[in-house]
Amino acid sequence: MARILVCESLAEEGLAILLGSVEVDARYSLSRSELLSAISGCSGLIVRSGTQVDRELMAAAPGLRVIGRAGAGVDNIDLDSASERGIIVLNAAGGNTVSAAELAIGLLLSLSRHLAAANASLRSGEWNRSAFVGGELRGKTAGIIGLGLVGAAVARRLQAMEMQTVAFDPFVSEERARSVGTELVGLHELLAQSDVVTLHSSAAPDAPPLLGRGEFEAIKPGALLVNTARGRLVDESALSDALDSGRLGGAALDVFASEPATDNPLVQHPQVLATPHLGASTQEAQERVAVDIATETLKVLRGQPSQAAVNAPLIDPESLEAVGPYLSVAEMCGRLATQLASGQWRDIVIRYRGEIANHDVTPLKASVVAGLLAPISDEHVNLVNINNVIAHRGWRISERKTPDAEPYTSSITVELHTSEGTTSLMGTLEHGRAAVVEINGFHVHIAGPQRRGLEHLHLLVVRNEDRPGRIGEVGMALGRLEVNIAAMDVGFSPEDPSEMSLMALTISRALSQDEVAALDAIDGIEGIAQALM
Repeated sequence: MARILVCESLAEEGLAILLGSVEVDARYSLSRSELLSAISGCSGLIVRSGTQVDRELMAAAPGLRVIGRAGAGVDNIDLDSASERGIIVLNAAGGNTVSAAELAIGLLLSLSRHLAAANASLRSGEWNRSAFVGGELRGKTAGIIGLGLVGAAVARRLQAMEMQTVAFDPFVSEERARSVGTELVGLHELLAQSDVVTLHSSAAPDAPPLLGRGEFEAIKPGALLVNTARGRLVDESALSDALDSGRLGGAALDVFASEPATDNPLVQHPQVLATPHLGASTQEAQERVAVDIATETLKVLRGQPSQAAVNAPLIDPESLEAVGPYLSVAEMCGRLATQLASGQWRDIVIRYRGEIANHDVTPLKASVVAGLLAPISDEHVNLVNINNVIAHRGWRISERKTPDAEPYTSSITVELHTSEGTTSLMGTLEHGRAAVVEINGFHVHIAGPQRRGLEHLHLLVVRNEDRPGRIGEVGMALGRLEVNIAAMDVGFSPEDPSEMSLMALTISRALSQDEVAALDAIDGIEGIAQALM
């Protein structure tokens, strides 16, 4: 019988599911040495957020097949090491949806009626009703940033309270928004018209704060802010200044940039209602998470696919030989498409040309979707959960196969159609290395990083009039900014060979918004975009 080590608390409902099928070793608060000893001989491991599952721990269990995280995140699990060893990593992302949504509503109600402050005042012996005059929510506008599972659940609850809802999420479809009774708008439009702004967005690990000083300057005076999503979505210094200036009427925060946040000055701010990351802290959520992770762990041990997998399962040898080398090409094209495009997403077209078109391209599709998500989310995509990820965001993806890929053996093109046009990237392999060979119809050559995670390349794409001097002016402008140009290519479009060209430069660092604006002001420059490759 397979043995599973459960090294952090798991609700009895989950343990009961496991006990009927496997040997369960439930031991909590183990030291590191005890953990390394206990995991030997285990086929499965179930943790929460307090256990670091690293390469050393996996090596101590040669027969380990599955790691279950009883919660949403997997930051404490070394996914690369797990994938190298063929270990499936699971999480229970959906189990917390209702609890997180209800917490956001509870914080909003408490914030709008000053309930925490009123309670503290009464406990201190005061009876001061006039000091805690609040405001009704009915008839007000709530701006929801992030229309995923939790954001949609919050929208439905706010609408039941007779609030109007608008949402900002460029990465979901308009049909998805309509299905939850919400209109999609731009971020600054949402901030300007919302009486309440509530955050339910994921964030890539290296992404800058979504709400910085410029956003707080654009927010409706007196608005309330609720954040139960990610602390790093908000520039905490800018938030503090917005509260001090009166621009914001108050903030309710369940998450912080660094946790535990006991020393964070925002916790003591008189206009802040702060809680210690309670989004999943309900009995029901803990039970659902336990049941979900136990059920999915048993599926993997029985050789069945699991929708909860967050790392890519192994590709069979035949498919791997044909399409495996192009996974990095697919991921890079998707990653760049997200960063270079603007506007509300509508349709996605993936074109496979050449030899790869004769094979099952599902792994390539998963890599494209993973690349599309990488700059905007910490979601994980694999062959098992790809359809769920696509449906959840309301994406419309179509695929095309063409046997001919001249002059390449094989190529992949990702077309991202948005409300502002189409962004298209074609990639291929050159000497075993992913390369972009076409951007929006302009032929270019951009070699990708040698290996993901070890080298970052900053890509600058400049669309300009094809006349003398433009390349030199851009080069001199970058020189004045002390930005080094590592490589550069100039592309021309066969459809319009005389009027416009495109510069693709790999540079030493990302440019600030002001620096991009300075380049864009050069005569003959008609558009600039940048991306991290």
